[in-house]
Amino acid sequence: MLYFAKTPYIIKKVFPKLTWDIPTKEKVIYLTFDDGPTPEITPWVLSELKKHNAKATFFCIGKNVISHPDIVKEIIKNGSAIGNHTHNHVNGWKKTSKTYLKNIDKAQQIIDSEIKKHQKTILHSTIVNRQYPIKNLFRPPYGKIKNSVAKKLLGKGYKIIMWDVLSGDFDRSITKEKCLKNVINNTSEGSILVFHDSIKASGKLKFVLPKILEYFSKKGYLFEIIK
Repeated sequence: MLYFAKTPYIIKKVFPKLTWDIPTKEKVIYLTFDDGPTPEITPWVLSELKKHNAKATFFCIGKNVISHPDIVKEIIKNGSAIGNHTHNHVNGWKKTSKTYLKNIDKAQQIIDSEIKKHQKTILHSTIVNRQYPIKNLFRPPYGKIKNSVAKKLLGKGYKIIMWDVLSGDFDRSITKEKCLKNVINNTSEGSILVFHDSIKASGKLKFVLPKILEYFSKKGYLFEIIK
């Protein structure tokens, strides 16, 4: 499985309208979790985040949002953000642009509906007060998106969130220690980190997440949501 733990500078320059990191001199990093919500692992992630007053951005699959609205509510109560990861984890290179865009819109409608249901929770949260609704954050599954689709989404007001650091928690060919090194060695101010709150990634995630939360907290970093 070929991928970069650290997104090369040249890739960021070739696709400058996609968000790869958030430039800052402050000690802030952005944790993101793809593929949930998953009852076997997402509540645990939220519990770990809470220990460090950390917030994250969860790129959710629409059908999972339908299946687990209670977890969506907990994500919001935590002060974390919710982004769109298509309705059923669609590969953007294998679908027509029309089909792919419809899939994204379907997921967004579901996400917006869930956020609307929990407006009272949001308004009473000191963390997210005046920040919600955080809308139209999109991450393409597998990082695969056609240029024509990206242009249309950007034109509709979406922010396409890619990443600076890929943990590799999904990769069964690497050790949990290697996954941890991928994060520790490549993260800096403004980095967007990718993890997966999925059953497949849960083994490595349970090893890595507590360690990186403690490591970067001790170095004075804050964990914030993408807006």
